Amino acid sequence: MTRIRQGYIARRRRAKIRLFASSFRGAHSRLTRTIIQQRIRALVSSHRDRDRQKRDFRRLWITRINAVIRESGVSYSYSGFIHNLYKRQLLLNRKILAQIAIFNRNCLYMISNEIIK
Repeated sequence: MTRIRQGYIARRRRAKIRLFASSFRGAHSRLTRTIIQQRIRALVSSHRDRDRQKRDFRRLWITRINAVIRESGVSYSYSGFIHNLYKRQLLLNRKILAQIAIFNRNCLYMISNEIIK
């Protein structure tokens, strides 16, 4: 029986996988089996870290807001500030509040004073 050359379909599939792993180091970008394993690992990590990123940013925003509020000498902490925001039905999310805290502290002080009244 004569030997059959490797088909172009398999070669195309492997070339597509190699494109994904072209930036990986060493065997992770050269050997097909290793590339496939690393690809699975990379996709799992990216999926996991998308959720992790949301958590991390929320923690950062909360920390920033809390730091500015405590610095201002207002009598309550972050939790009290957020509670009063909801009581007064001011719909500002934590991302916006953190940006205000960094770029325009006076505005955040005004908001907190307005809430207290």
